[in-house]
Amino acid sequence: MSKPKVESIDASCPADAPSPVFTVDGKYTARGWTEWTRGFQYGSQLLQFDATGDAGPLESAQAQINDAMASHLTHTGVHDHGFNIISTYGNLRRLKREGRIEASAAEVELWTMALRVSGAVQAMRWSDCEEGLGYIYSFNGPHSLFADTIRSLRSLAVAHSLGQHLGGEGDVQINLLERLLKHAESTARWVVFYGEGRDVYDLPGRVAHESHFDVNNGAYRCSGTQQGYSAFSTWTRGHAWVLLGFAEQLEYLQTVNDSELEPFGGRESIEARFLGAATATADFYLSETPSCGVPYWDTGAPKLGLMGDWRSAPADPYNDHEPVDSSAAAIACQGLIRLGTFLGRENPQGLHYLSAGLTVMETLLRDPYLSRSADHQGLLLHSVYHVPNGWDHVHDGCAVPNGEACMWGDYHLREAALLVQRLGTGGIYPTFF
Repeated sequence: MSKPKVESIDASCPADAPSPVFTVDGKYTARGWTEWTRGFQYGSQLLQFDATGDAGPLESAQAQINDAMASHLTHTGVHDHGFNIISTYGNLRRLKREGRIEASAAEVELWTMALRVSGAVQAMRWSDCEEGLGYIYSFNGPHSLFADTIRSLRSLAVAHSLGQHLGGEGDVQINLLERLLKHAESTARWVVFYGEGRDVYDLPGRVAHESHFDVNNGAYRCSGTQQGYSAFSTWTRGHAWVLLGFAEQLEYLQTVNDSELEPFGGRESIEARFLGAATATADFYLSETPSCGVPYWDTGAPKLGLMGDWRSAPADPYNDHEPVDSSAAAIACQGLIRLGTFLGRENPQGLHYLSAGLTVMETLLRDPYLSRSADHQGLLLHSVYHVPNGWDHVHDGCAVPNGEACMWGDYHLREAALLVQRLGTGGIYPTFF
């Protein structure tokens, strides 16, 4: 079902047109504040090849990535390098590393240089904050730490592994691993809640979409949101990215030498912090999501109260009150599977998360979520983009958005499905590094 949709998007969304973002009546259209979804378009082609061996999508992606993605490498105005660049140049490098594709030395060097540049550029968007920490700030400005940026740490991780640093004033060499660890700690400390009484809405594992800091002295001020319902509820897609981001970084830390981690508190302390954030968000996801594993767009959405015991029933994309967000499920699904695999199947907690992730995947690969119509360019139905702004398409006769897809939902479904395919066949466990 994925292949014709990949080919259709390739034909209707050329590189000289705005990046496809989400569908309206089944056709991909562009709308957004930055060009943050192009990498998912070409990345989906690479995943299509990876899962099936079909060379057509691979050749199409290779022909477009170097030209269309070059400008993204030095884009200093976004916090999305981990989405755009790892999905494209990163996947090409991974496929070569796994022996799935042939590539010349010059091609590999180009991909490597792209990944090194991207990681350093991403690390430039830096604000220092209290307690000697800091964060990659969002497109809202230096005061703003976004939850979803935790997954852009992949750019810093890969670049650091390739020997890159960021050159600062006076030729100061800025350590990308240090910035990765500081951003992750800031996210764990001020984005994730642990039931410790930070405010009266401090539920264990709850996530704030945005955290605000005083740019004059770096002090933490308050929570906020751009796409969620409120600063005191949990926007589920941002929550899913935190879960997946920490799970992936736990995997990455296994490749880092103890000596590199020692100046920043040591492996035991860092891994405990990352694992604490990952398990807290995983537990919250499982307790605050309907029984099928697909969440509504925000756990505090105001009309959920009209839907009875919505946690104990499967999500209903066609309800009259609040939309679901299947893209959050596709992201969280992979986070649960990676976290469970990291902890191990012999560990009851690890088996619990792995089983939950597989349950979510099973839901997404069935009706009403898997898009079976040849006329619909989307693969994963019932995702939303920006509910507060009203950007999502509402069909005639419906009260809430449903039946549409988005580039990140489709991409993450393919990515999670590839992970499950590899686990099921005993293939190489896919990682970003």
